[in-house]
Amino acid sequence: MTIFASLKKIITIDNMIKITFPDGSVREYEAGVTGLQIAESISSRLAQDVLACGVNGETVELNRPINEDASVVLYKWEDAEGKHAFWHTSAHLMAEAMQELYPGMQFGIGPAIENGFYYDVMPPEGTVIREADFANIEKKMLELVQRKEAVVRADISKADALKFFGERGQTYKNELIEDLEDGHITTYTQGAFTDLCRGPHLINTGVIKAVKVTAVSSAYWRGDEKRPQMTRVYAISFPKKKLLDEYLTLLEEAKKRDHRKIGKEMELFMFSDRVGKGLPMWLPKGTALRLRLEDFLKKIQKRYGYQQVMTPHIGGKNLYVTSGHYAHYGKDSFQPIHTPEADEEYMLKPMNCPHHCEIYAWKPRSYKDLPLRIAEFGTVYRYEQSGELHGLTRVRSFTQDDAHIFCRPDQVKDEFIRVMEIIQIIFGALNFENFEAQISLRDPNNREKYIGSDEVWAEAENAIIEACNEKGLKAKVEYGEAAFYGPKLDFMVKDALGRRWQLGTIQVDYNLPERFKLEYTGEDNQKHRPVMIHRAPFGSMERFCAVLIEHTAGHFPLWLTPDQVAILPISEKFNDYAKKLCAYFDEQDVRAIVDDRNEKIGRKIRDNEMKRIPYMLIVGEKEAAEGTVSVRKQGEGDQGSMKYEDFAKKINEEVRNMLNKY
Repeated sequence: MTIFASLKKIITIDNMIKITFPDGSVREYEAGVTGLQIAESISSRLAQDVLACGVNGETVELNRPINEDASVVLYKWEDAEGKHAFWHTSAHLMAEAMQELYPGMQFGIGPAIENGFYYDVMPPEGTVIREADFANIEKKMLELVQRKEAVVRADISKADALKFFGERGQTYKNELIEDLEDGHITTYTQGAFTDLCRGPHLINTGVIKAVKVTAVSSAYWRGDEKRPQMTRVYAISFPKKKLLDEYLTLLEEAKKRDHRKIGKEMELFMFSDRVGKGLPMWLPKGTALRLRLEDFLKKIQKRYGYQQVMTPHIGGKNLYVTSGHYAHYGKDSFQPIHTPEADEEYMLKPMNCPHHCEIYAWKPRSYKDLPLRIAEFGTVYRYEQSGELHGLTRVRSFTQDDAHIFCRPDQVKDEFIRVMEIIQIIFGALNFENFEAQISLRDPNNREKYIGSDEVWAEAENAIIEACNEKGLKAKVEYGEAAFYGPKLDFMVKDALGRRWQLGTIQVDYNLPERFKLEYTGEDNQKHRPVMIHRAPFGSMERFCAVLIEHTAGHFPLWLTPDQVAILPISEKFNDYAKKLCAYFDEQDVRAIVDDRNEKIGRKIRDNEMKRIPYMLIVGEKEAAEGTVSVRKQGEGDQGSMKYEDFAKKINEEVRNMLNKY
């Protein structure tokens, strides 16, 4: 071997880096290798499917060089990170299309969101983007896709960025640039469109095969009602047209299941402009459903050693100053209530926790008193901008199934297990079978931003992980996602349409016990701070009911549904018999109504099916004479005839069998 060849071999060896894959396997590559090249080295099919890659936890483009040893994940469409890059680039593609269609348009921000993406724009004066324009935007996007434009990332100085976007009249971009630190500014360019952006993106637009503009609305610039109102254009895109077709079918089903539509049909809740925007009112049937949910949880909580409390809907401003909620919510909250007394101010309650801290503090506590578990269905008030309000999922007044556990550090794990059991009972009883959990831990490289010692954090984090392991719960661990005051465990539920909802949270808190100077006397006769655990299986009753309505399409479990039975007399001659049955069912705790309208029986059946009532009882001359009912079951049709007493037993037995499991 020549000296030159030996030297070349040494240089090559020194230039090799180790790439660790999710399964723990390690491969060596030359420094500067890209995610795409790594995918190509594994298989050509993978190289076709991969959209972005994760390098040491950061998602980057497939053509970004990797110059040192790294852990690498290759993201495809099935991965959230892959979808995010795909939709982020699609947002830029839509902006590029609108730039061509509407010369002079100004651009705000265009992020990827859970389902698709949007772009906030300011159209030229006199131009309004309407639903009728969606097809033109889609056509232009697909036309641009045919060019398979490369998406090029570039570093740019602050001065050059201000000059570049300023020359193009992009005042909103310049405002964003002013808030950025020089040396950390990047742009992405595809074709004639350049955007201020951190990424990550696809490496070219060619993989975008199907697009759909879904909605247009207004949005205040940077969420500030005092700033200009921009046009927000929503869209979604896919790597295959088949996926778009499936999504559009899903959208149609989602419209049928919209909780606002079903809530009106089933007479569950209402809103009134006179009462105020975002302030739901529960109608009798909705109230019955909600109270049944509350009673169900109260029974479970009693089994697990919780004590119910009640607190006022308002609190002194200083309470929320002490808790820190005033600093967090004060500016964007309902404003203080002033009384005739000088300097006396109250706030509508934004959270229940400060009140519960005061309940803990009202008398001395010993280590023998812990854990103390207090629960409340407490109504809270938070100001949401009008444009953000949406049915029951985004309101200004909502009730939390709030509970707070005050315990010793060594009790955290057991308390987490107990709360996990409660959440799993609720999910089981309401047929939420598809759920996953996420453990949010602190950033190991930036511990300074968290309150509490390393020791207590480590103890709490280990307790959560061990609790999940003991319950056989597979949980995704996310570093850096913990709140500054403690780690947490979130439950993400998939509904019948495959949409993800966060339902159920368990949160450790070291902050409020410190702020309120909470303490207990330990076994060593010294004062100690308790650990506080926030817990809300439902989250908020309003949002939970909205999700439940859409998950079940209004076909609630028999034990929960407002009306279990509709009695349908075939003519008014049998109304008295129907009412007699209703009174009997009421005595047997079977919830029944009588439809005594002067309508044909076919119409009555159709109307009550629309109300999602599980059972319908047809009664006429034969039934009245024999003391029977003709039974129809929702979705299954005729079930035959039986004695009405036997039917009542059947309903109660069904309910018992459902609830006995829990």
